[in-house]
Amino acid sequence: MESNEKVLIKGNYAIAQAAVNAGLQCYFGYPITPQTEIGEYLSGVMPELGKAYVCAESELAAINMVLGAVSTGVRAMTTSSSCAVALMQEALSYACGDELPVVLVNVMRAGPGLGYIYPAQGDYNQSVYGGGNGDYKIIVLAPSTVQECIDYTYRAFYLAQKYRNPVILLADGLLGQMMEPASFGENPYPEVDVSSWALTGAKSREGRAIYSVGPDEKKQIQHIYNLFEKFELIKKNETSYEEFNIEDADIILTAFGSMTRNIKAAMTVLRDKGLKVGCFRPVTLSPFPYERISNLAKLGKKFVVVEMNMGQMFKDVRYAVNGKSEVSLINRPCGEWLSVEEIVSAVENIYKKGACYATSI
Repeated sequence: MESNEKVLIKGNYAIAQAAVNAGLQCYFGYPITPQTEIGEYLSGVMPELGKAYVCAESELAAINMVLGAVSTGVRAMTTSSSCAVALMQEALSYACGDELPVVLVNVMRAGPGLGYIYPAQGDYNQSVYGGGNGDYKIIVLAPSTVQECIDYTYRAFYLAQKYRNPVILLADGLLGQMMEPASFGENPYPEVDVSSWALTGAKSREGRAIYSVGPDEKKQIQHIYNLFEKFELIKKNETSYEEFNIEDADIILTAFGSMTRNIKAAMTVLRDKGLKVGCFRPVTLSPFPYERISNLAKLGKKFVVVEMNMGQMFKDVRYAVNGKSEVSLINRPCGEWLSVEEIVSAVENIYKKGACYATSI
């Protein structure tokens, strides 16, 4: 399916088809709500295309199958949700250490523990900071619309291979289950040459190996330095964000993922009421746009973070602001999305009272 014509499609199906368009050759997954439709869709499409589809015996098996597949240079992916992604953390640490281009889609649900299928944004820390061992960083993209589910799936595969680094597409139950008009178009990214490192058999060339541990202390130290130098390059080249009505704003509403939709609408309502409100939305949660937020804070602009968790991105915004301005939080941990009306009311109270560091609704 490659067309500029818009079709009405569910977020999960959009991710699945975009992965196929991006050249997905192997999919390994295990069912879990609210992302099961991705695997369901690919179970029909992949065999028809002569490509690999495996419903693994567990999430652990699925992510480790991805590690094996991508080590040969092919494009491989797994998808899961929250508590199941928690089981994959060791493998993600290995993928960073091995410099393997893993693509993982996390369609978040409520936590902690088993949680429930309510939509939530509680996996920010899990994705951005990780739960595996050692020093490593993962690229994290956060779509806010079904169209962006398509666009960022294309981008995820490209960035993973370009930098030989795992990429997480961080969606949520609301976005995975909703339907919107979207177009697939053509994958806009070029092919990446993986021939210098892929394990494709050593016939007519010297053998090569992929490993995450150095044989001695000096080599391990240098390996970690190299990983972080690479991430500095990623930060320089790939950090991305959106901003709206920033120039004259006194307060900047900040959110990631699908909550961005509601802060944009709240901004419009508040501006109609004469309040100078803008919006800032990180697209890459890792690397996070610290520098841009810091520069806005230097201008005296206040930030109001809106998220469906107990204030996870809030900490990164406060870190970026670093005392140069005020930062407030409007949040709910899971369930019914924070409404435009709730956000508008909370921002009006902040205007009246000044910064309130936690406003759970």
